[in-house]
Formats: sequence, structure tokens, C-alpha cells
Amino acid sequence: MKMSFRQCLVASAVVVSSLGFTATTQAALPFFSDKKAEVPSLAPMLEEATPAVVSIAVEGTQTSRQRMPEMFRYFFGAPPQEQVQERPFKGLGSGVIIDADKGYVVTNNHVVDNADEITVKLTDGREFVAKKLGSDEQSDIALLKIDPDDLKALPLADSDEIRVGDFVVAIGNPFGLSQTVTSGIVSALGRSGLNIGGYEDFIQTDAAINRGNSGGALVNLHGELVGINTAIFGPNGGNVGIGFAIPANMMKNLVDQIAEYGEVRRGLLGILGSDIDAGLAEAMNAEINLGAFVNEVQPESAAEKAGLQAGDIITAINGRKLSSFQELRAKIASMGAGAEVELTVMRKGKEMSVDVTLDDATETTVTAAQIHPALEGATLTNGADDSGNAGVIVSDIERGAPAARIGLQADDVIIGVNRVRVSSVADFRNALDEAKGVIALNVKRGNSTLYLVIRQ
Repeated sequence: MKMSFRQCLVASAVVVSSLGFTATTQAALPFFSDKKAEVPSLAPMLEEATPAVVSIAVEGTQTSRQRMPEMFRYFFGAPPQEQVQERPFKGLGSGVIIDADKGYVVTNNHVVDNADEITVKLTDGREFVAKKLGSDEQSDIALLKIDPDDLKALPLADSDEIRVGDFVVAIGNPFGLSQTVTSGIVSALGRSGLNIGGYEDFIQTDAAINRGNSGGALVNLHGELVGINTAIFGPNGGNVGIGFAIPANMMKNLVDQIAEYGEVRRGLLGILGSDIDAGLAEAMNAEINLGAFVNEVQPESAAEKAGLQAGDIITAINGRKLSSFQELRAKIASMGAGAEVELTVMRKGKEMSVDVTLDDATETTVTAAQIHPALEGATLTNGADDSGNAGVIVSDIERGAPAARIGLQADDVIIGVNRVRVSSVADFRNALDEAKGVIALNVKRGNSTLYLVIRQ
């Protein structure tokens, strides 16, 4: 049925009346207003922050070595035992300018690892060839330097102050696209046990993070750097709302060491420990469910000198509460050798403070018994195998000692523990700390690779 013009006007009047719209209401609604209404926006903050987030392009050559099986050597006239193949690669990632005057750019180690050429591109289109000042595989941090020329750096937030539920923004270059911004909240703090790196104390966020975001910035709504985006948790390498960032405080401690020494000189407390849980707390008669339980204090360590004892429960470091042993381990390692820290300890139901001066975990030579009783009689040092792969060299061994009885020999190069790659004495110590039950040492002996088993 067709309606007349008069009927249409009446129907329109009824609709307007039923919705309660008046002239006054119309003026109050943005879509009825003649003036552009002010709405909340992150744009002003991002205009200041995004110039400090850069795109990183790398080029290099990957070397792979493959041992020729004996049967092929027989058929093909004894070719070389080991075939070496070199393959060029290119990669993309993100980075953050943290010091405009010095031209310091921080990114993930895995973004620039093995790169022969690193190019940093700014949001204004300028490009710089970057020099890598140093990196740390275990914490996945690398420090680059470009020529400073009217650069913009991000101010650092105190990442120990952030809380679950705080709004954050991720800035980076996902999938090789130009700069992209996503937003979310802090989903969790102190995440570890992800087997992403040797030292894990991640901020978890639901801000979309994808491939190429690695090394980019996680900022708060003040435009301050909260963390360095480093990993995602997803079945196909895409965003599922679970991303991880290295806290800004941890990053700052590490890059300060790289800038000064060219490497990370880890702090060492000298304890073996585990997470405190309800059962352990009850057994120790402690009303604490979070913290780091001290299973053992190593002789002559910083912990022993400071008076820590087996059975202590460490609940805070420098006044900041701890949730796990992994968090304590990551924070101690990032603080650097010689750092002075205050630990809050619960001992026999009483809270006390312990001041500790950290040892140097990057010592190049150690008596192996300091690391594990089964290795007594061996002397270990940092070095490399015949192919140039970094590892732990058995520089000396006593005949008949426990280390000899498990099969270790002088000049062996330990390159792994339970399939975890180790490239230094510090890595080896940490991997053994993490290992539970049977321990399998991956050892290079001349041209052979073998496993030696330690049963605890």
C-alpha cells in the first residue's frame, strides 16, 4: 500500500516522538552536531612515539655443515667427511631508538643474528647502515649504533611499576609492512617457562604482535617504552592475543653492559632453587605462596658471603615482590656482575633483609665441581670446537675423578644439555640448573658427536 506525503510526515513524527528525540537532544549528539566533536584518541601520543620505532633489514650468509654417511663415502670415492654449504638470507624486523645523541637502537638478537649487513630505516624514509655493538642470545637483546642526525628516542618507563590491566600499544613492522600500531592491555607479568630464551621474565599482552614486530616497542599511554616485543604464542606464527615483551628495566640493564663492555656480564647469586608452592610452604611452616625457595647455597658464592641459607624463601628483590625462582634468576642475571642488591628473605617465619654483591657469571674458567658434583675433577673454559662453534671446553681432567667416570675426556667440547644449546660456561651452568632427572651432555670429540649421561 502506498502512503501519501502527509501520511509519511505523520509516521516520521511518530517515530521521532517514540525515540524521545527533541531539538535539545539532537544538538547533544555528535552525528547531529555541526561542529566536530572531540573524541579520545591515541594519535597525539603516537605522533611523538612512532618516529623512535624503526624498521630493520638484514642480509647475511648461513653456514650449514652436514656429515657424509659412510655408505656414501664408499660409493662416491671417499668425498670429504663434512660438507659445508653457505646460503644467503634476508630478514626484516623492528627496533627502538633509546638514545638519540649516541644513535643507540635496541632490537632482538634473533633479528640481527648472523647478519653481515644491517640497515635501519626511519619513519621519515632515511636509512642508515648500523653497526652491532653487541648482543645476548640468552635474553634475546642486541644493541645497534647508527650515526645520530636529528633522531627521536623513546623515554623509558619503570617496567616494575606496570600492572596487569594497564593499557599498552605495540608499534612495529609486522610481515614487512610499514609501521603498524596495535593496542591492548598487560595480560600478565613475570611470564617464564616458555623456552624462548635462557632468561625469561616476560610481559604478556593481548596487543596484536606478529612476525616482524620482533624488536619493536611496547609503550604505555604516556608514550614511554615499557618493553621490547620479542615473541608470539600461536599455532601458525600469527597473533592469537598472546604476545611477549622483554621488560624495559631488564633491557636497560643489559644494553648498558653491552655499551660499556661489548658483552653482557651477568650477575651471579650462587644458589640452586625452585618455586615456592602451597605444599612446600606448608612443609617449611611459611605463610607464603609466591617466591623463590633456596634449595642449596654454593660454596664461596655471593649468596654464601651474604649469609643466605638453604631453606630461605626470597620474596622480593630491591623491594619488588617476586613470583617465582625464574623471575629472580632473570633479574639477577640482567643486573650485571658487581651489582649490589637487597633481597627480602623469609627464614623460619621471620622476614629479614640481605644485602648481596653479585659475582660474575661470565667467568671463563671454573672448576666443574662448582657447577655439578658429577663433574668433579674437570676444569671447564669457554672456547669453540674445530668448526668454530662456541661451547665449553674440558681443558683438564683428573684420572679416576667423577667427571672421568661419566666419560668426559680432556679437549672435549660440551655444546648442549638435554638438547639445549650451550655456548659458554655461564650457559652450561644455567642449563644444568634447569635440568631435572637424567642429564644428557652433547659433546663434540674430534670429528664425532656423542652423548654422555649423568644420572642423578
